[in-house]
Amino acid sequence: MAHLKETIGKYSELIARAALLASGWQAVSKSETEESFDISARDPGTGEWKTFQVKTIRDRREDRGFLTVSGRKGDGQPYTPEDVDFFIGVLIGEGEFPRVWMIDNRGITDYWGPSEREGKRWVEMDLNFMREDFAENNEAEAV
Repeated sequence: MAHLKETIGKYSELIARAALLASGWQAVSKSETEESFDISARDPGTGEWKTFQVKTIRDRREDRGFLTVSGRKGDGQPYTPEDVDFFIGVLIGEGEFPRVWMIDNRGITDYWGPSEREGKRWVEMDLNFMREDFAENNEAEAV
């Protein structure tokens, strides 16, 4: 039987991939080899490949007022921008559905948010796949 931490991590990765797809990212894939990132995908606006490290969010709102995402690798050092472009934080166990945020990798060990002053650093992602949004894009590409 899988360890609970491993099961939560795999669940968070699946949710992160679904959020990327629902947000229009293309060719969302999991690396088959050991890499510094969990997921790679093509940006829907630029077509550039980006990499993502998925982290399960720690809820510290009661004691500290924020959610936190660890920016540390297994050796305790922060992920550098060369290691990964973005973090995807997945908050589970709250409400009916998980919540997902994309966070720019700034090469620090802990990311605290979301907050009004954070601006675009924590961008909440929608898990609702809107088929009509994609149908419009496909029709425009066919013209």
